[in-house]
Amino acid sequence: MMKETESLELTVNLGSRSYPISIGLQQEQNLLAVSAMLSDEGRKHVAVIDQGLLEKNPSFMQGLLKSLPVIEIPSGETSKSVVYLEKIWNFLAAEKVDRTGVLFAMGGGVTGDLAGFAAASYLRGIEFVQIPTTLLAMVDSSVGGKTGINLKAGKNLVGSFHQPNHVFVDLEVLDSLSKREFSSGVAEIIKYGMLGNQQLFAELLSLDAPLNPKSEELSQIVFRCCLEKTKIVEQDEREINKGEGGRALLNLGHTFAHAFESVAGYGKYLHGEAVSIGLLCAFRLSKKLNLCQKDSETALMDLLESYDLPTKLNASLRVDDLIKAMQNDKKVMRGNLRFVLMEEIGKSFVHSSVDSTLVRDVLCSIGAS
Repeated sequence: MMKETESLELTVNLGSRSYPISIGLQQEQNLLAVSAMLSDEGRKHVAVIDQGLLEKNPSFMQGLLKSLPVIEIPSGETSKSVVYLEKIWNFLAAEKVDRTGVLFAMGGGVTGDLAGFAAASYLRGIEFVQIPTTLLAMVDSSVGGKTGINLKAGKNLVGSFHQPNHVFVDLEVLDSLSKREFSSGVAEIIKYGMLGNQQLFAELLSLDAPLNPKSEELSQIVFRCCLEKTKIVEQDEREINKGEGGRALLNLGHTFAHAFESVAGYGKYLHGEAVSIGLLCAFRLSKKLNLCQKDSETALMDLLESYDLPTKLNASLRVDDLIKAMQNDKKVMRGNLRFVLMEEIGKSFVHSSVDSTLVRDVLCSIGAS
């Protein structure tokens, strides 16, 4: 693990929207400096925070939070809704946050997506800072500026691209995660290996023991995942690449995963758990298209299962319902489903003409009916 004085830094280069990502321990001191600077400039700043974080780790960022107006949001995917979006809007209005204001988003992916969308839409856009507190949010959702909420029809169907001003990753908070929550984040790490970094995937397979919050390798792995996402975001910030690459690659396994979450009901699976099954589905679909011929499904399943991540549905879901949910996926184009597939582990592309029979076969293989 890192020393308290160490910090890993990288920059998301997007011209006037560029921002740094700081990865280390005890990031509160850096945030207090940011808060002091904002106060000196007369800029109102407030925080949106995950209730679950406060309950599990009440001392986290305590010095910062006691000086800020705070609104708490319940943990869980159901909070990514119009109801809680409006609550944040009203909170910002009640605190008289103007266009110079800054919102601090402190929590996992749900809090970051919801608070980020509130910042993007309030007064047509105010600045915000991402402070991810789950492994999944650290390596994925806090980077890249995707914000949004869910609808009954599907996940993340309403939102905006709104880049943060800074991402502060404090690895110390990972100690407060349950093993299940930590493993959920590892699913996204495995995704990065599968979509574009064969070496990372191989290293995950070769670790003497599964990753945990105290693993010496963790800080570098978090950095590498952020770097992988940064490179893709810099090339295709708003996911407008209509070809086989671009930002859509980051959705490897997610067309399946979002359908599982939507049909099962938000909260039945942690996002990373749904992604775990989705990654296996993407691998099997690739295999059915005569891809990934040199790669081992057993190795992938063993890796997922070493973190107690699921490789099949907890309870059967109807294939027709899952296909219908997939039709609401953001990657659908001109009515055609688009899947992220792999030529091999570490080399992925977007494909838009997959035979639905093959998709149905894959869904049945993980317990759909």
